Amino acid sequence: MTERQQPEINREAISAMRRSYGEAGLSESAALKDPIAQFQSWLHDAASNSMIVEANAMVLSTVSESGPSSRTVLLKDVTSEGFTFFTNYSSRKAREISGNSSVSLLFPWYPMERQVIISGSATKISESASADYFATRPWSSQIGAWASAQSSELDSRETLETKWKEYAEQYPEGSVVPKPPYWGGFLVTPSVIEFWQGRYSRLHDRLRYEKTTQSNWKLQRIFP
Repeated sequence: MTERQQPEINREAISAMRRSYGEAGLSESAALKDPIAQFQSWLHDAASNSMIVEANAMVLSTVSESGPSSRTVLLKDVTSEGFTFFTNYSSRKAREISGNSSVSLLFPWYPMERQVIISGSATKISESASADYFATRPWSSQIGAWASAQSSELDSRETLETKWKEYAEQYPEGSVVPKPPYWGGFLVTPSVIEFWQGRYSRLHDRLRYEKTTQSNWKLQRIFP
């Protein structure tokens, strides 16, 4: 039996990948004064767009001594305080945040020719707030949090599924599943929020809000 041939794509084909963006733009006069409110407006638009699978999916980037790393996580709350997501505190992302709290979030809403980039600092939320959210998760996800030693080496898929079944037996569906002590939320307090809207001829609109005081933001347009 011969090894399955994988399709290839060459440099020319990659360099030729491009599309023309739309006419609709983002002006300073149309942008809301509060970037959190502006984000909530765009999130609502993204959630209403049938072509976007998970509007709250965001790319979280962290950095450590060995360099940066990125992964997709889900936004679970946004308030005037910032952006909240949940994870295993033993995971790579959490370990890197403990060493350097500076992070970035990227919301890539490609079908709408939009993206939002957020720079800020991540801190753990309270145990009680994490427990409150954990209690709202589907039972299967609660069991998954117990079964996964996130980011550590796993010898096989079967081991993971065996661990899941063991915890499912310990906490049967319909019972109260406690929050694992190593699981909880992070709040990303933003310092910069940038809104990007694709435009024709690569003349994209980029509006950046930079925090100047606890309650004030400076809005500026930057070159695309």
